[in-house]
Amino acid sequence: MLKKKLPLLAALVLLCQVLQAQYLMDMVDTSKDMGKGLLALYNRLDKIKLSGYIQPQFQVAESKGAKGYAGGDFSPNSNNRFMLRRARVRFDYLRLPKNTSGTSLQFVFQYDITERGSNVRDVWGRFFENKYQLFSFTTGLFARPFSYELNLASSDRESPERGRMSQILTKIERDLGAMATFEPRNPANKLKFLKIDIGIFNGPGLIATTDYDSHKDLIGRITIKPQHLSQKITLGTAVSILDGGLTQSTKYVYTTATPGGIKNFIVDSSINNFNKIAPRKYYGADVQLKIKNGIGFTELRGEFITGKQTASATSSETPGASFANNEGYYVRKFNGAYFYFLQNLGSLRHQIGIKYDWYDPNTDVKKDEIGKPGSNLNAADIKFTTLGFGYIFYMTENAKLVLWYDRITNEKTSLAGYTGDAKDDVFTCRLQFRF
Repeated sequence: MLKKKLPLLAALVLLCQVLQAQYLMDMVDTSKDMGKGLLALYNRLDKIKLSGYIQPQFQVAESKGAKGYAGGDFSPNSNNRFMLRRARVRFDYLRLPKNTSGTSLQFVFQYDITERGSNVRDVWGRFFENKYQLFSFTTGLFARPFSYELNLASSDRESPERGRMSQILTKIERDLGAMATFEPRNPANKLKFLKIDIGIFNGPGLIATTDYDSHKDLIGRITIKPQHLSQKITLGTAVSILDGGLTQSTKYVYTTATPGGIKNFIVDSSINNFNKIAPRKYYGADVQLKIKNGIGFTELRGEFITGKQTASATSSETPGASFANNEGYYVRKFNGAYFYFLQNLGSLRHQIGIKYDWYDPNTDVKKDEIGKPGSNLNAADIKFTTLGFGYIFYMTENAKLVLWYDRITNEKTSLAGYTGDAKDDVFTCRLQFRF
């Protein structure tokens, strides 16, 4: 009889952990073997934190089959849709040392489950040294330490999606690798305002099923944590760098030039190009300013990123696989940025947001040079800008409503389909529930 009841009692103990209701353990007789077993189980589970969120939403696009980055392209015969944008469950395990000079351990597992499938988002472990309280070491699958927007959680971000540039350069912000962090945790340390991350990563991230070459990305970020300049003003800033590349599996490398007076991609087909490194180099700087005022907070954010991106002829996304023998590596200079204006409306529960971003995948060309007769430039070289604005209602600490409109504009080119502005604006109505 006792064995039959044991699983039920264990489930009750797990429920206690989730609800943080330790009083139930007081009802267990820990002098008995069963009670000792349940207490040991509870002590293990007490180190686990369970959290998660879901983002059901309804969207309307300006035209059927609209392409974009507000949750992906619409179906060819549809301009509206219900979708579950994200549905995530996260487990955190934290093990603290018995003495201050020991090592703390954190383990995280996060899973995403939607109507489009299920995917692992985080699987990583982190060691903290506690003797000096300065360093930590992280390894596994986790977010790259590059850019403010990439590392701002989707559940906390005010706009429904990250900018077009962020999604293209790092389609999924996670990658497999290892990272060392300098971050003083002692409040008395004079460098407590500083955080430095440096890591080595595979490169393609979750868009590839495996690392398809031996070259690794070196990524670093130096952050000045938000500092109080006065009682009402807080300022934070950071710089980021990604030094990576692709091992060339073919001899064809294309760069932008002007042969015969027409902007074009020209090819270098030297046999020596095999196994050379085609560059992926990003340089970024970001700043966040927060001002307290009579109606809440005014917040300004901005980030600028520039560099070189190697991709394919028809896309500036980082490739998910090595190229075939007849394919070429297209090297483009790019830049992009985003800017946020956020303002509370008399209460922390009500907020309006305006976001402007641009992504220029090929800064060597512009407008009608793309698609010009005799040119091999295409849609992958077009600059896009997005003006987004919306209202965020924080209904409770566990639920929020987002009403957001993205006005998307492409530069007018000589390319069919982009001689004017494509009809790809998107309105999003999202509810978020979190626990």
